[in-house]
Amino acid sequence: MDNLENISISAIYKRRKTDRDIFQELMPNKVKEVLLFATLYDSYAIEREGQFSDKIFGEYLQLNLYAAPRFTSVNTQEDVAKILNTRHFDLVIIMAGVDKELPLKIVDEINAAKPRIPILLLVNNNSDVRFFKIAATKIPAIDRVFVWNGNSNVFLAMIKYIEDKKNVAKDTRLGGVRIILLVEDSIKYYSRYLPLLFASVMTQTQALVSDESTDELHKIFKYRARPKVLLVSTYEDALQVIHEYKEYLLCVISDVKFARNGVNDEDAGIELLKFVKHNLRYPIPLLLQSHDVSNSIRADEIKAGFINKNSDSLSHDINDFINSNLGFGDFVFRNGEGVQIGVARNLHEFEELIRQIPVESIVYHGRSNDFSTWLVARGEINIAERLIPYKIEEFEDPSKIRDICLSVFADVHEKRNRGRIINFDPTLVNGNRYVVRMGRGSLGGKGRGLAFMCNMMENIDMKTLIPGINIRMPATAIIGAIEFDKFLEANDLYNVAYHQTDFKKVNEAFLNASLSSTLKERLLEYVRQVKQPLAVRSSGLFEDSLLRPFSGVYSTFLIPNNHPDENVRFEQLRTAVKLVYASVFSDDARAYFNAINYKIEEEKMAVILQPVVGHEHNKKFYSDISGVAQSYNYYPYSHMQPDDGFAVIAVGLGQAVVGGEKAFRFCPKYPALNNNSVQDQIRDSQRDFYAIDMTHNSFDLTMEGEMAAIRKYKMVEAEKDGVLDHCASTYSIENDYITPGIGTRGPRVINFANILEYQHVPLADTLMLLMKLFKQAMGSPVEMEYAIDLSNGENGWPTFYLLQLKPLIRREDDVEIELGLLDNSKLLLLSNRGMGNGKIAGISDVVYVDIQNFDRTKTREIANEIAEVNKSFTASNQQYVLIGPGRWGTRDEYTGIPVNWAHINNAKVIVEIGLPNYPLDASLGSHFFHNVTSMNVGYFSIPDINSSDFVKLDILEKQELIWQGKYVKHVRFKNELEILMDGRKRMAVIRIDES
Repeated sequence: MDNLENISISAIYKRRKTDRDIFQELMPNKVKEVLLFATLYDSYAIEREGQFSDKIFGEYLQLNLYAAPRFTSVNTQEDVAKILNTRHFDLVIIMAGVDKELPLKIVDEINAAKPRIPILLLVNNNSDVRFFKIAATKIPAIDRVFVWNGNSNVFLAMIKYIEDKKNVAKDTRLGGVRIILLVEDSIKYYSRYLPLLFASVMTQTQALVSDESTDELHKIFKYRARPKVLLVSTYEDALQVIHEYKEYLLCVISDVKFARNGVNDEDAGIELLKFVKHNLRYPIPLLLQSHDVSNSIRADEIKAGFINKNSDSLSHDINDFINSNLGFGDFVFRNGEGVQIGVARNLHEFEELIRQIPVESIVYHGRSNDFSTWLVARGEINIAERLIPYKIEEFEDPSKIRDICLSVFADVHEKRNRGRIINFDPTLVNGNRYVVRMGRGSLGGKGRGLAFMCNMMENIDMKTLIPGINIRMPATAIIGAIEFDKFLEANDLYNVAYHQTDFKKVNEAFLNASLSSTLKERLLEYVRQVKQPLAVRSSGLFEDSLLRPFSGVYSTFLIPNNHPDENVRFEQLRTAVKLVYASVFSDDARAYFNAINYKIEEEKMAVILQPVVGHEHNKKFYSDISGVAQSYNYYPYSHMQPDDGFAVIAVGLGQAVVGGEKAFRFCPKYPALNNNSVQDQIRDSQRDFYAIDMTHNSFDLTMEGEMAAIRKYKMVEAEKDGVLDHCASTYSIENDYITPGIGTRGPRVINFANILEYQHVPLADTLMLLMKLFKQAMGSPVEMEYAIDLSNGENGWPTFYLLQLKPLIRREDDVEIELGLLDNSKLLLLSNRGMGNGKIAGISDVVYVDIQNFDRTKTREIANEIAEVNKSFTASNQQYVLIGPGRWGTRDEYTGIPVNWAHINNAKVIVEIGLPNYPLDASLGSHFFHNVTSMNVGYFSIPDINSSDFVKLDILEKQELIWQGKYVKHVRFKNELEILMDGRKRMAVIRIDES
């Protein structure tokens, strides 16, 4: 327990790097500023009356390269020195003119002043190429020599040559970026060939990236993962690249004749390709190029491709080789004889065909490493690297290769998606390690909380912190808020939504409207994939958000999703989504917006789809345990502290907990601590539970609302279902004692003793850890909703499912109450169990339940009277203090007043009073409690009118009577009441001014 208290989120949160993160970090060294030295005449020849910059920019735009470098031209040796002292440059290009010595002098000067700037020579006269080639071997500061051939694309090649050379080490290590090794010593040829090669690689990378359904920024990042092109001119330099980057080589393109051991070798290219063929772990495409077409025979002998350097179609030949051999084109599946049997245009089609094609095709491509090559071109480097080590020869049964491929695909995808929001894919909607986006736009407040929880859970090794339990989220799909806007606009619903005050007519209009065709297609795919009951939850922009959290205002529907006709299930899901949209304009929602002075037009609605956590038992579907937990406890007792938090759990679905019905409350830090007597525990024990009625596969959500498919069952049914083994204890009448478990006869008490006292499941530790982590992460106290599946899941452990996370925020100034300084005669109320902090002014009205006339069997009538009074305050835009017996906001009419928030939304202070035989257990409904805290409403508890906590009812009777019903009175004080709340001491007072 102690080690959990000291955990810091910064120490355990290890964020997984996504592909996007990696792509963003690639190519850190970009050439942005280029200094070009040329004589005035050469400058004119290059720029051709000012068109040079336009052409360079055009080259970049044509290849979708988003940041063209800026060129600065100088014409004298003095200008070079001067500008280098005042500005930063990433590359210097020196054009050699008539004076062949001047460029070499400038190289020496630049290298002396700025030794780290790359320098390239651009030769304007073919007759000078040999001179500068020899000079470059003697002057290491010259990175390479190129020939100006009248085409501006040579500048693009020069820039990309330097960028790839500077970035290759980091990009291969960080992102597994692949390398095309070009071995060529002819300056004239590579000056022509390199621009074509770069253009081909970038054009085909662009085509692949554009095919993906992703955002523009991600496309820009992914361009950076294109293969690097490294140019070398000697056998030894080529070997160095091969040895250093052999795991990343995509292909090798080589001339036939170049320097080896310091002399030109007629067989250097052949020997190099042979070396590559025999020393790499896996085969890669090889290409030999030569002016002598007879060398094509030698290329065939080593199974390399061949290109004629003198070909009139050189550009086409390069494109064809890259497209066919480096995986940039479609993947053409062939049988053992090489006959085409299928084509995959993308990864999804590729995976589907792997499932279907004959084994002989898998063997055919496996021998040539075709799969890995094609996958690498698409940036699927993790999959490729997992497949590369497998050799066809190692398998006695080649069909096993198919299983390995599919297993690797699934594993890599699952790991890549963990903790992320991914685009809709029907095959992924059942996964619970990520969030599926079913429509564009905001996820809403609740959806954002789910995505945040998912990300945290996948970046923290929870099983090492809390062994013995899996911590997960249900599979989650979210319809983005843009679909809400499209729904309103396409169906012309703005007028009815914002101006129709009859909510039944709003519902009717929404139900008659149509969702977008894309969303309907996805919802149909969804119901085909998800076979268990569904929760369709609201997620408004403001709902559970940090700045102004709403809670329990909008609709949530649970549907059995078990009709044999998928079209009926589809229609039920569509109806639920439309009704969630409509709930934005419900009476409760409008009242809430008015209370917080927000415009309803500002709200947008996303929708969350999740399978319900639980199992089916005898035609009932429900969770073993549902609960809520808060990191701040306004009602601590014994040695509890407010920051220890509290939790409430119940058997079955969460309606009992969030509705404030009978459930079990405990402190996660002291789970065995209980200050209730045996009789109190029996009296307060949960007697009923909620479940989805699986016999009810046809229902009317419009008439029956959120509870259309939900029924209340007696607890004996849960015992018959085998759910109570670890949730219940047994009361011994003879001994007046409660024993954990249900092994003996006697009344059952739902107190979860086996779990909380005897740690059958580490629930208390799990709640402590999660509340601590989420509180740190959100910077405020938090509330969680969750469900627990006690059956053996992953690792043979039960599973704790996080359902919702929301902040509990206080923003008022601190108030300190000193009892000794208070004049008791001027106090209307004193509570040592006050919730809230700060000072409330501007209130002189009190609405209270007349204790003399109170009837616990008439609480619904009392709630109606309060609602009637509340309307008058809405009309006058005033607020009041509300006082009454029992719990406010409960669904159990026998333990308090069953108001909903719209009934009392103008109450700024709510007071609950305990009466004889009508005690308080401070168990607020979760949604009601959340609204109280988020709207800075004071909530004071008076457990016993005759205790040190008090409210002077006799003073209320003396005030001006404004309205009176059968059970409720509204009175007004002459002067404003002074309402003070000391949150640290949990003390509250209401002081009267009788002057």
